[in-house]
Amino acid sequence: MRKQWFNPKNNNAPVDDFFVPELCQPEALLSMVLLAELLVLVLVLAEPMLPGFDWVRLALTSLFVQWILLLSAALLCRMRPLLARLRAAVAGVICCAIVVGLTLACTAVADYYELGGSPRAGEVNLYLRHALISTIMSALLLRYFYLQSQWRKQEQAELRARIESLQARIRPHFLFNSLNSIASLVVVDPYKAEQAVLDLSDLFRASLAKPGSLVPWSEELELAKRYLSIEHYRLGERLQLQWEVSNVPDDLPIPQLTLQPLLENALIYGIQPRIEGGLVRVEAHYSEGVFELIVSNPYEESLDRQPSRGTHQALGNIDARLAALFGPRASLSVERRDGRHYTCLRYPCARLTQEASAL
Repeated sequence: MRKQWFNPKNNNAPVDDFFVPELCQPEALLSMVLLAELLVLVLVLAEPMLPGFDWVRLALTSLFVQWILLLSAALLCRMRPLLARLRAAVAGVICCAIVVGLTLACTAVADYYELGGSPRAGEVNLYLRHALISTIMSALLLRYFYLQSQWRKQEQAELRARIESLQARIRPHFLFNSLNSIASLVVVDPYKAEQAVLDLSDLFRASLAKPGSLVPWSEELELAKRYLSIEHYRLGERLQLQWEVSNVPDDLPIPQLTLQPLLENALIYGIQPRIEGGLVRVEAHYSEGVFELIVSNPYEESLDRQPSRGTHQALGNIDARLAALFGPRASLSVERRDGRHYTCLRYPCARLTQEASAL
């Protein structure tokens, strides 16, 4: 993943892990403005009731609270890279202190102009009340941010563990089938067997060089072609390939070892049982934020047999990884028509690296 998809620059990693979100983002700012308005309404309703609702009081209190909110959000946004270097407890205390300080400053300004430039004598309770309210509200909000951050980290850790477990099940299956293909060449053509071993070595070096859940499309395509070169030694001219993948960006992210198991199933159930072999077609398209990959192979009812447990496991693992990484919009489907077997997967993704890093 990524290459840029999952790996932001190292100097930004602490900021991305900081529990206080980017308060300058439109979504976060809108949520805080609405929360502040609810607080204003509670404060106004908590005061002694008058015969008529004091709309002027509501408007002035709303203006006062929103000024504190916007100033606090702007200052915390500016100081976020510095606060991210501190421990969570220390950063939380500083954030509370900033909000309380801005509240007292705005209270002093409002108090000064309300009396026409004359400070109010002995009005200490007003400052204490505002300081206490801002302390409680900022502490509750920071606690919420912290719990949300911990929940996201736990969810991401569980997701990574799940994906790594699924991916670990595919690699031995892929290795054993590749070794079986090489074993069939040892007696027939030792030189080709040696070349196949070298191809397998290069293939595993490429697949293990960058650990992660996602790889660029170009790497996944190269990985699949190395696998097919091994199978070509065994199947020869019986294996025909057609690639229609020219319009897919090289940096499009795809779960590692996704195309290879689909090709392996196509060879085992579409090419190997047929004396004359057949054509395996690989089609890939990217349009409007959705990637689609279709692998098809010949299919005949007379040669049909129940898919093995390995086939179910490979397709099941791919389906589970797609759902874990891309959510309910990802799908893996299988159908048969016009004498061919089609395996199609679809999932939404960002085409370019900079688009992916914003997710």
